[in-house]
Parts: sequence; structure tokens; C-alpha cells
Amino acid sequence: MDAVTTAGAPGRTDGALAGFARRPVALLAAGTAAVLLATAGRYGYFGDELYFLAAGKHLSWGYADQPAVLPALAWLMNSIAPGSLVVFRLPAILATVAGVVCTALLARELGGERKAQTRAAAAYAICGQFVGSGHYLATSTVDPLLWTVAIWLLVRWVRARDDNLLLWLGVVTAVALNVKFLIGAFWAVTAVTTLVFGPRDLLRRPKLWAGAGIAALACVPTLWWQTANGWPQLGMGDAVSREVQEAGGRATFVPALLSGAGLVIGALGVLYGLGVLLGSPRLRPYRFLGWTALGVAAVFFLADGRFYYAAGTFGLLWAAAAVHLQQRRPARWWRWVPTWPVFVLSALYSLPYALPVWPAHWLVEHPEAPHPAYALEEVGWPDLADSVGAVYRALPPGQRAHTALLTAGYWQAGALERYGPDQGLPTTYSASRGFWYFGRPGDDADTVLFVGRDPAKLVPHFRSARVAGEVDNRLGAPNSSRHLPVWLLSGRTGSWAEIWPQLKDLKA
Repeated sequence: MDAVTTAGAPGRTDGALAGFARRPVALLAAGTAAVLLATAGRYGYFGDELYFLAAGKHLSWGYADQPAVLPALAWLMNSIAPGSLVVFRLPAILATVAGVVCTALLARELGGERKAQTRAAAAYAICGQFVGSGHYLATSTVDPLLWTVAIWLLVRWVRARDDNLLLWLGVVTAVALNVKFLIGAFWAVTAVTTLVFGPRDLLRRPKLWAGAGIAALACVPTLWWQTANGWPQLGMGDAVSREVQEAGGRATFVPALLSGAGLVIGALGVLYGLGVLLGSPRLRPYRFLGWTALGVAAVFFLADGRFYYAAGTFGLLWAAAAVHLQQRRPARWWRWVPTWPVFVLSALYSLPYALPVWPAHWLVEHPEAPHPAYALEEVGWPDLADSVGAVYRALPPGQRAHTALLTAGYWQAGALERYGPDQGLPTTYSASRGFWYFGRPGDDADTVLFVGRDPAKLVPHFRSARVAGEVDNRLGAPNSSRHLPVWLLSGRTGSWAEIWPQLKDLKA
């Protein structure tokens, strides 16, 4: 093939690819960054962020619930500016902004002119799922960007047949696999759709397999850790599946996925883009990616995965929708509707549901106000340490010296790891998720302060157990930590080496 034409623009060669809409896309990216920066310091850490912060103090090649990149990022950002929420969340902000730009580039590769590129980028910029995740340093923030970059490289290869792109695909996949293992599902489905719909010669390219080798080698350390620790990641998969089933199961998957894409613009763009990729003759070279997007959603649906696992394909679908719309003359019944007011109204509507725009105290006083699902889980962590610290200091000095601090949940463990030293609290332990692997109490700890609702797993190993206090927060925020009892368990009857394996809890 001497000259590869761009799908959606027959006869256009690589050298004549549509120019990049630098100014409007840059404005969208800058606006997204400004909004995320303005809200980055609101409230406090989210529970998962506190866990990553604690995991960063135990740097490892692997963890029970994820590979190594996020804890390493948390360690790096906290080392640069200890205690700064804004600095801590900079990678999340940059990932979200980069997603806006990469979605515009995807539209360009599909043959999109400036307006199509801008529309696709705008869909990403106002997506509640992505903007809301951009407020947190989390795997669900970084992973969709890496999927979008990988898909962009794949689309570019289909158009240009530059095999060096396949090596970069391997590098991006290697990074993604060390953030979360989910991109493995993308490649498994893509292998099938490529065989069925083409381009089959993709699978015969030596540099594709060289790229796969790069990704495989990059996974060796975290896979080695998983093997050495009994593959807790598999247990996490079962825990996530049970959590999804308890929350409504598969019936909620598609509605939640479309809702996360964004009301009106996002959801319609996803559905329209999927239809375009599956049926448009002009985008036929990329049909396999439409089936990949559908297949990925089906895999996570059948596996009882969380809905946002499939969000990495949103950028592709929005780009396809925008490119197809530019090629069509608007129907008479909606030709009069201006485009940008719809985007602006969608953004204004979704903003309170995605970001902490209200003062925390006002949100507590007006719980019916629209707010992010986890907004109230960002407040009250220093108060948790205050509450536990008061109970700890009330113990006799001799008993304090032999008291270990345990929590039922990894959020609370991360909070006490972060704020406990200011209260004079000892090292925090927990059997929850990855915290179980960070170590157990010392053999001199005969007494335990346990923060959690039910100490049933601990009680058989102690002679006495009673409630010694309760967690509260000064705002009265009704979050998962408020009113947690603080138990005092005394008279340990067995060794921690015997007790600790019985406490392990991978519940999601």
C-alpha cells in the first residue's frame, strides 16, 4: 500500500491530514485544568488517596489490589510537597487535561476537521466521570487516559501503517498494566475483532509482538509479587464482583456507564459513535474498534466489573461521533439548535455532581444539594484521628506502651497513618485490602484499639472487649466514619503470627 488514505476523507494522504485545532482545544484543556486546580484543595483527601499515601510508604513492585504506579506517584507527590492536596492531585489533573487533548487528536486521525476535534475534546472536558475522577489521584483517573493514548496510536497505525507506532503501543500498554490490569481485556478483545473484521495484517507485524514483549517484560515485577503473595489480585476480582452484585448487579451497569459518560452530550455521543463505527462505510477501516468497544463493555458486564472499567473507550466513540456529524448536513428539525450552549449547559449541570463546588459545611446543612457521590468521604479525617487519640491518651501509660492500633477499613487506616502521628498515636495496622501486607502488630502488643463496627474476628483472641469511644467529626458530616465505635480489646490469648492470617479481608 503506497498511499494510505484517511477514513472519513477519501483521497487524503498522510501529508494532507487535517490541521490540529490548537486554539479551541487548548482553551478547553486550560479550562479543564483551571476548574480542577480551583477545586483540588477543597475538603480533604479521599479515602483511596489516603490508602495510596500509606502504600507509598511501603513501596513495592505490587500490591494486593493494584500494580505499583499509583502508590509510587503518591509517594513522589507527597515528597515534593508534604501534605499539599493540590500538589498531590497534580498527576490527576494532568491526566484529565491530556485526555481532552488526546480525544481531539483521535478525531483528527479519523479525518475530523477543527469543529469535529473541538466537539470531541469538549465531550471529554465535560464528562462527569472523567472530571470527577480528575479531582482524585486514583487508578480510575490515569487508566482512561492510557487507553485513549493506546487507541489513538492504533488508529494512527491503521491510517499511516508506521510500524514504529506499534512499539509505542507496547510502551503505553506497559505503563497501563502497571496502573491497573484492565487494558489486558482491551487487547484480548481487540485480537478477536482484528481477526474477524481486519486489519488482519496488524497481527503479522513483528513490531506489534515486540511491543507486546515490552509490555510483558514491564509486568514481570508485579506478576512476580502477585505469585509470591498468593495472587491476591484474583481475590480482589471476586470481592469487586460481590460488591457489584450487592449494589444491583448487571442491571445497573449500562445505565451507570451512560450516566458516567454525561447526560445528553456524553451518553448520546457514546451511543452515536458506537453506531458510526459499526456501520459507517467511511470509517470502515476502524470498524474493529467499534466492536472492541462493545466487546470490552460486554466483558466487564459479564464479569460483574465496575461500570467505569469500560470508560477508556469513550474518547474513541466521541471522536467517531464528531467526525461523522461533520460529514452530515444537519436535519431541518435541529439545524437551528446552536451547539455550544448545549455543551455549556451540560457542563454547568454536571459540575456540582462531579466536583466539590459547595463549602463543606453548606453541603452538610443541605444534603439534598447535588454533590459528588464521595464528597462527604473527603471530610472528617483529622477528626477521626482526634477521636481515636483521645481514647488512646485515656489509657494508663503502662497499657499504652503495649497497645496496637487496628482498623476495620483501609480508608480509616490510611487516615490514621496520615493524621495519627500528630495525636501521638502508634503505627496503624489493618487487615483490610493491601494494608494486611504492610505488616502486623509486634508481639509485645497485648491490647488493641480497634476502629470499626464489628470486632468479631478479633474477639476470640482476647479475654475482654468493650467500646471505649466513638468517632465523630466537627461538621457532623454523615460519612462512613462517623459514629464508628472504638473498641478496647485486652488480654491477647494467641500470637499475632496465628491471629493475623485469620483477619485478612479483601472486601472491595
